Amino acid sequence: MNNALHHAAEQFIQTCYQELGKPATETQARLKEVKRHIDRFGYYEHTEEELAHGAKMAWRNANRCIGRLFWNRLNVIDARHLQKEADVFQALLNHIEIGTNGGEIIPTITIFQPEIDQDAPVRIWNHQLIRYAGYDTPSGIVGDPSSLAFTRACQSLGWRGAGTHFDPLPLVVQLNGQTPRWLPIPRELILEVPILHPHHDLFGELEVKWYAVPIIADMRLEIGGINYPAAPFNGWYMGTEIGARNLADEARYNLLPRIAANLGLDTRSHASLWKDRALVELNIAVLHSFKRHGVTIVDHHTAAQQFKAFEKNEEKAGRDLTGDWTWLIPPLSPATTHIFHRTYENAIVSPNFFYQQPPYL
Repeated sequence: MNNALHHAAEQFIQTCYQELGKPATETQARLKEVKRHIDRFGYYEHTEEELAHGAKMAWRNANRCIGRLFWNRLNVIDARHLQKEADVFQALLNHIEIGTNGGEIIPTITIFQPEIDQDAPVRIWNHQLIRYAGYDTPSGIVGDPSSLAFTRACQSLGWRGAGTHFDPLPLVVQLNGQTPRWLPIPRELILEVPILHPHHDLFGELEVKWYAVPIIADMRLEIGGINYPAAPFNGWYMGTEIGARNLADEARYNLLPRIAANLGLDTRSHASLWKDRALVELNIAVLHSFKRHGVTIVDHHTAAQQFKAFEKNEEKAGRDLTGDWTWLIPPLSPATTHIFHRTYENAIVSPNFFYQQPPYL
């Protein structure tokens, strides 16, 4: 174990310090210090500077993310010193407020205590800090079907939602393997955008909305062999994440049939392309609504252009570009972007983010 940690730490420190422009003498001194700490305790602690740059590197290495052009602008909040439940909850609420920034979204990560001897001092049960509940009712699913299991877990802890299609779930935190606790997010911290089309009534009597900031909370951050099982992070939405997936997928809110009916489209045959036409109008509505309410969002064509700039930057820096093509292509009109027409090496480079098994399953 120590040999693997020695190697990972050495690789990270050398790369990190080189990118930060530190002299070789400082790099060698730090490597010796890290080795001594690992030999004595079995782990080492990142400096604030290492933690901040390591988190930015992890975003840069995230193969599934199309928004990596802005990796160096990540706002890193060091929360490793927090040990009390109340303090962790407050840090999560602070993250929501800082990341939201009144609609001018700030890419932000909050990093809690690292894992020691495979024990996680802090686990966040939420997939995203803000997410809508899903209820399995006799008349069908109400809300977000992807949240069914987590909603049941919240209910088993004593939480009760209003039972609507857009109920924000509570924050659920577990410290040191103890009984998890939940906390409702104050509604004033949750910025939501009513989704309306500039010209058409897409939804009829259904009031559709979506939250402004996607804050991923259930992934493990790994930097130089040290794991941070609680490190929620956010960028801003690409419109298709909401308009072509969250609200459109059959296994999610499945709004395309409703939209097609309200637009008077012929749904008797796939050849009418009613799904495509409904999908485009839904994405127009999402982009229009976010911009109308002053909330940061990017369309998939602009995001692809930004990713092309990222590709050029990585080439200039002499770094190999990695990516997961199946995630980088947008779910709407992918062939109109350059990403569709090229390939990427889906190699995992450290630092990075990794999926974890949800504690409630």
